[in-house]
Amino acid sequence: MNDSFHVYDTTLRDGAQQEGLALSVADKLVIARELDGLGVGFIEGGWPGAIPKDTEFFRRARTELDLKHAQLAAFGMTRRADLAAADDPQVAALRDSLAPVVTLVAKAHDRHVELALRTTLDECLAMVRDTVRHLVSEGRRVFVDAEHFFNGYQDNPAYALEFVRVAAEAGASLVALCDTNGGMLPSELGDVVHTVIEQTGARVGIHCHDDSGCAVANSLIAIEAGATHVQGAANGYGERTGNANLFTIVANLQLKKNLQVVPSNSFAEMTRIAHAISEVTNIAPHTKQPYVGFSAFAHKAGIHASAVKADPMLYQHIDPAVVGNDMRMLVSEMAGRASIELKGRELGYDLSGDRDALSRITDRVKELEAQGHSFEAADASFELLILDELKGEQSQRFFDVESWRVIVEQRQDGSHISEATVKLHAKGERIISVGEGNGPVNALDTALRNAIGQIYPELAELELSDYKVRILEGDHGTNSRTRVLITTTDGRDEWATVGVQENIVAASWNAIVEAVTYGLLKLES
Repeated sequence: MNDSFHVYDTTLRDGAQQEGLALSVADKLVIARELDGLGVGFIEGGWPGAIPKDTEFFRRARTELDLKHAQLAAFGMTRRADLAAADDPQVAALRDSLAPVVTLVAKAHDRHVELALRTTLDECLAMVRDTVRHLVSEGRRVFVDAEHFFNGYQDNPAYALEFVRVAAEAGASLVALCDTNGGMLPSELGDVVHTVIEQTGARVGIHCHDDSGCAVANSLIAIEAGATHVQGAANGYGERTGNANLFTIVANLQLKKNLQVVPSNSFAEMTRIAHAISEVTNIAPHTKQPYVGFSAFAHKAGIHASAVKADPMLYQHIDPAVVGNDMRMLVSEMAGRASIELKGRELGYDLSGDRDALSRITDRVKELEAQGHSFEAADASFELLILDELKGEQSQRFFDVESWRVIVEQRQDGSHISEATVKLHAKGERIISVGEGNGPVNALDTALRNAIGQIYPELAELELSDYKVRILEGDHGTNSRTRVLITTTDGRDEWATVGVQENIVAASWNAIVEAVTYGLLKLES
């Protein structure tokens, strides 16, 4: 919001070191726009000169990024031990990136200086001093990341403190103290931050990893101790167990500490931005992520639902709409009447005036859950169940299935093909349809949609987008009951249905039938 406090994002550099995460230049440009939309102050774009892709990112950013809130920061190392800063090609690459901010990383742990850099402590400090002075003289604002600072402070506090003094006196705007190994605990870290500020007078920031599960807590305690710059990554991305989750830090500062660190009008975009970045990285969103997770405001137990019905804030620490999220009611065997009533209201059905129907739905949910059904992630199946009880099964009987069968054929070349035959009645017609697929479920789905499509051509848009199987009662081996969860899309919306049977194909068929039925219901509405 202003220079008194910095939110510094390192998703594109440190976050990109996560196992299984690979970002193209185009990906990085998209993520940078999303982060700027949240209102962060700085976006660390990468390491120009060391990584060609990052050099290309800064080149393209000059013409393709129109940042409204953030400044780009180029990340790199101090000069080498045997070169002047002005002559070091890596330092030149930082200059040539034209990023207004340069973040230099340097060793604040004496053992790293001697064992990894293989130089002296005095020379390491000279490398920091020379590089900071050179880049400041070239018109760059310089931040210094004190790598392994807290481990260094524990082993050699005199050197760690001198590191901070040298960087600040050379012209660095701040020194970010890094818990690089992620092993610090909040009380210990807070004491160190307080001591550093008191003894050096420098402006400090905090950069935490989550190896002890304390990255967010450590970041917050550092800010309480006087840090005025916090680094983190979107969704907690980063190597090993990740970096401090920037979204959680921002939400805690803004909502719990009343410290406005991003613009109010963008705060409600946080959940959308978190999920949009997940799409770009192709990493499934962590459903239990604080504030922005799909389950962050989900209520399941009946006693919770009763309280939430009276006042949602009895079991929620904030209004989820503030961060762009939603309260969700989960339907399960734990559900009481209050859970069912609230979930019905969420789906657009007011059950408060029909206590008998509410009781029947509650009893039926518990009976089906006992058999292995799960309605938590199958809202479409639950809505069809509500309609059965409110209007009767015939109200949504768009077709009647006479029979179905599926065969799997192995051919001489070792390949497999599945063929399904479906016989059904719809609008007074008897329809027989055959479908082929790369498996029995795919063949059945194709055959059913081919059949129904003759009467309801709009169903041609439907597509099975996800398919999950879980074996229940695992001690019965291949005789176990099977639960199938299917997600279907019409290109605009998605809905999930569930089927449970001893036979995996029959369970899949039940879920497919409900998916198509729900699709027809949507066409009618």
